[in-house]
Amino acid sequence: MGILEDWGWDARWAEAFGGDAAKGLFPARLIEEQRGLFQIMSEQGVKSARTTGKMRHTAADRAGLPAVGDWVSAEAVPNEKTVLIRRILPRRTKLSRKAAGETMEEQVIAANLDTVLVMTALNADFNVRRLERFLTVSLESGATPVLVLNKLDACDAPGPYLEQAKIAAGSAPVIAISAKTAAGLDALDAWIKPGLTIGLIGSSGVGKSTLVNRLAGNEEIKTAETRSKDERGRHTTTHRQLFILPNGGILLDTPGMREMQFWDSEQGLAKTFDEIEALAPSCKFKDCAHDSEPGCAVKAAVAAGTMAADRLESWSKLKKEAAAEAKRREPAMIAAAKKESESAARKLKKLKEKKS
Repeated sequence: MGILEDWGWDARWAEAFGGDAAKGLFPARLIEEQRGLFQIMSEQGVKSARTTGKMRHTAADRAGLPAVGDWVSAEAVPNEKTVLIRRILPRRTKLSRKAAGETMEEQVIAANLDTVLVMTALNADFNVRRLERFLTVSLESGATPVLVLNKLDACDAPGPYLEQAKIAAGSAPVIAISAKTAAGLDALDAWIKPGLTIGLIGSSGVGKSTLVNRLAGNEEIKTAETRSKDERGRHTTTHRQLFILPNGGILLDTPGMREMQFWDSEQGLAKTFDEIEALAPSCKFKDCAHDSEPGCAVKAAVAAGTMAADRLESWSKLKKEAAAEAKRREPAMIAAAKKESESAARKLKKLKEKKS
């Protein structure tokens, strides 16, 4: 197995790379990003990389720029150590959220993940509503989510937490572990395999860095104790980076995220709250909002006790939030589409001029 295969390269990526080799380009995977500076892995090893001015100019938005996990076509520059990223190969999965702040812009957290480990802690920081939010974003990405409940060693009664997590998870697996003692870690073997990429997301203080160190068999990543007052942690991972684990699995660690605002979440919400989606066709009205409409099968399930009222309440809240965000980003989406259309028109014009 070559270097690229170690990082997840396969026949489908080779097909996507296509004829770029004839253009003097080589394939590589973006393994690290720090404040716009990239590290890529290729058959020549690790190299620093940057995007071209053309890529930055023609990208419809930030989502059109490279993210950790992307496979790219790169070009060596004579007499320079930094190579140029010429093209991003089509992404298989895309874990993204709305960028922090008031700017309506998509932030790609990571690309081409096979599995997303949504991690929380078995302590006062456990929040089932936050799990639903993280799960929605993970499902929207196209990757397979797994809920990981950490700090089993410090929890005398994990049962209630597990019960809540399983309700929130739906069909997604839920496992309880202790990154500190390695209890339960064998359960992760089903997803950590050679050539497959897993991402690790969650709030700060849930033990992500401790788990990375445990899986990697070293202490390369700094860890910090949680604050005793509220059991919240301090950020110990400051940037996104891919690692190859001893068993060949590829792991992405991310900084802790206090908020996970939606970007595009329609499919993710439907999968997270699949019990509501399953009952919706039985409602009297096709556009039932499961609020005050007569003949609502979902409200009937809540009344009968077969569905938790807080699940419906959470779905309603997240649905309204997603709709509001979608409305807010309409101008940005229109502007991005216009920019992409103009870029395509310029390319077509140049092609016609070249042929004439």
